[in-house]
Amino acid sequence: MKVLGILASHQEHGLNAQMLDEVLKNVDEGVETETIYLENYQITPHKYHEKNLVLDELSEKLMASDVWVFAAPTYWRELSGVLKNFFDCMRPKFVYFKENGDTIPGKFKDKHYLSITSCYVSPLENFVTGVTDESLKTIDRVMSAAGVIKTGEIVLPGTFGMKEIPEGKKRLAAKYGHKISLKKRKDDSTLKRYIQLFFMIAIMALITMGIQVPLQYVMPINNFWINYISFTVIFFVLLACILHFVTFVKHRRR
Repeated sequence: MKVLGILASHQEHGLNAQMLDEVLKNVDEGVETETIYLENYQITPHKYHEKNLVLDELSEKLMASDVWVFAAPTYWRELSGVLKNFFDCMRPKFVYFKENGDTIPGKFKDKHYLSITSCYVSPLENFVTGVTDESLKTIDRVMSAAGVIKTGEIVLPGTFGMKEIPEGKKRLAAKYGHKISLKKRKDDSTLKRYIQLFFMIAIMALITMGIQVPLQYVMPINNFWINYISFTVIFFVLLACILHFVTFVKHRRR
C-alpha cells in the first residue's frame, strides 16, 4: 500500500504542504508514503510524439501508488496553474483517445484520490459563495475521466495571515490519513448508493404528492393523465435539481 502526495503550490513549505504532511504522517502503520513537489519538475506536453522523460517519471510514480493526495491552493476562484498544467500535460497518460476523439479511462483506472485546497477568504464567505468549488470540480473532472475514485476533500479557508494549521483541520487531516490507508480494489459504495437512491426517490415522491395537493384547486388533478403528467414534471424538476446539487455544487467549503 502506497500513498503519493502531490504538492502543486508555489511554496514548498506553505500551508498546503503542511496540510498534505498532516495527512501523510497519519496514515496507518505499514503504509508507504512519498511526496512530490511539482515545481521541481519541468512539466511540458509531448511534442511531435517525442518521448517526455519527465511525464514518464511522474506516470511511473502515479502507477506505483494506490492513493493520490492532491494539495493545491485556489487562486482567483480557480485551481492553481501548477496543478492545472500537470493535468493538461498528463492528459495522454490519464485517458485513452478513441478514433472519434472520445476518451476512456486509461491505466490508472480504479485508483483513489483525496483533494486538498486552500483560499484566503473566510470560512463563512467560502461557505456562502463557494470560492474553492471550481478547484475541486476541476480535480474531480480530470479524475473522473481517468477512472480514479474519489475518497474525499479537505478545504482550508481563511489562510490570509495564517501561520499554523488549526487544530480542527489537523484532526480532519488525521482522519483522512487513516481513511486512505484502507486499501480498496474497487469502489465499494454500491450498496450505500442504492440505499441513498431509495430514500431520495421516496422523499421526492412525497414532496411531489404534497405539491399536487394544492394543484387540485387550479386544475382537474383527479384526471388520471393530468395527474400523471403533473407528477412526472414535478418529479423530474426535483430530480434534476438534486442531481445538479450533488454533482456540481456539493463540495466541502469549510
